[in-house]
Parts: sequence; structure tokens; C-alpha cells
Amino acid sequence: MRYTVVHQTTYEYEQEVSISHHLLRLAPRGEARQHCFSHTVALDPSPGVIVPRLDMFGNPVTFVTLEGAHRQLQITSHSEVEVEPGRDLDPSATNTWESVRQLCQGDTVTAGLAAVPFTFASPLVPRRAGFGEYARISFTPDRPILAAALELNRRIFGDFKYDPRATTVTTPVEEVFRQRRGVCQDFAHFGLACLRSLGLPARYVSGYLETRPAPGRVKLAGADASHAWLSVWCPPFGWVDLDPTNNIAAGERHVTLGWGRDYNDVCPVRGVIVGGGRHQLRVAVDVKPVPG
Repeated sequence: MRYTVVHQTTYEYEQEVSISHHLLRLAPRGEARQHCFSHTVALDPSPGVIVPRLDMFGNPVTFVTLEGAHRQLQITSHSEVEVEPGRDLDPSATNTWESVRQLCQGDTVTAGLAAVPFTFASPLVPRRAGFGEYARISFTPDRPILAAALELNRRIFGDFKYDPRATTVTTPVEEVFRQRRGVCQDFAHFGLACLRSLGLPARYVSGYLETRPAPGRVKLAGADASHAWLSVWCPPFGWVDLDPTNNIAAGERHVTLGWGRDYNDVCPVRGVIVGGGRHQLRVAVDVKPVPG
């Protein structure tokens, strides 16, 4: 499926901002199942410095600096990207979860070297015994890792309620676990906490999900939103993306921006400003299939 993606972020400041620096992670990744044909980003006011680069995870990042007083900043990203259908994988053909954990430990770490950084706790994803206990209901002895991870994905979907009023971007994952409510970011973080508490490699994925209106309804402009899910290392297939918010494996409706240890590594827009006071933030996202 081929999409055009428009992501517009608007900051309105209470007072003038004299200078600001921002990191933009708005360009879709190029990977095995995803091809980014074009990407542009426009800022108003225009930045004095624009530096594209790759971060430590290989995600495309743009560093910008704005010099000169401004009360509003608008960032508009346009991308055209194609996403292939998800792979048809046999969960029983994956290694046992205990063997995957062993590949990331001790003198056998070479085989899982690239996955090792995603086994550790990160600022937003702690490792706790309670998370491990929740996960072990699915991760029974000698079970193939993908079969166990799919069951964990289903359980999070069934046990947790989607509630955008229940949490903020700063809500700890322990609180999400207690109240069993949250949004896609929370469910991804909780899934990561469960997997990493067992010593298993799992990473946070940031992107978009194409939403479809109910039959007979017109899709509203700007009605899409940023989305998040998780990815589990499942030898011999490699990384497999799972979406606990919707109880599905990520497929052709999931557009990947980037991945990291948690949300902090892949926040779409992050910055430091001088001045400004309080601000209001508006975000509008459109993910539209390209006809034909």
C-alpha cells in the first residue's frame, strides 16, 4: 500500500521565543518492507540551520535552529511511502524464548549483539519483577518466542482499556499497569517492560496507523494520529512488530518513522527554546492511500 503522509505540528507561544533548537524525527524509515519515495519538511518561520543526519538507531533526524523572535512555529512534513503486507510467519518455527534470552547473554552474545541494547531498562521502561510475572503467564517453559509474544499482545489488548484521558506522556509504566488504562504509547511501554523483565530484546516503534472511517462516513482531515507499537526479536525471522493497542501484527497500514528504547528516543518533535512562556500545541496527521 502506498500512502501520502502529512504531519503538521503547531506551537503557539504566550511570549516571544528568541531562539530555539529542535530535533525532528518525521521522515519514514527505509527498510525491508517499507520504501520512502519522498520526504520534505517546511518550517514557518524558516530555520537558519538545517542539518539532516542519522541517530544511533539509524533513524533519520533533522536538527534545526530558529533565530529571531517568533510567537508561533509551524512544522509541516510531507512524505510518500509504500508499505508491503506483513509477513506470514509460523510462530512455532521461532526459537524458544529461553534460547533467545541466552543469545543475548554471556559468552553467546555475538549471535544477538544487535538486539542486546534492547534487553536493558531505559528511562521510560523499567525492569520489574511484577512485569515479568505478568509476562510469564504467556512465556511458559520452552515455548517459541513469537507464539508467547502474540499471546502477550492479546492479553494486553484484553486486560487494558484504551483511554486517552487516563495518562499523559509522563505517566510511569507502573501506573499504567495499576490502572490498566492508557493509550498506544503506554501499551507499547508496558509490553516492552514485560519482555525486558524476562531478559528479552524488544524495541519501541514510532509511526502512523492508517485509520478508516465507519461505513458511510467521510474521513476527516487531520483525524489520523501518531501511533506506537513494539518489536520483538524472534530468531530466525528477526524483528517482528506487534501492535497491542489493536491486537494485531503490524502490517501494511503501519508506517514506521523510527525505533528506539522508548518514546524518548523517537519523539517526533523535540526542542529547547529561549523565552516563550506557556504554549499551546496542535497536531494534525493525514495518512491517505495513493489511488491506483
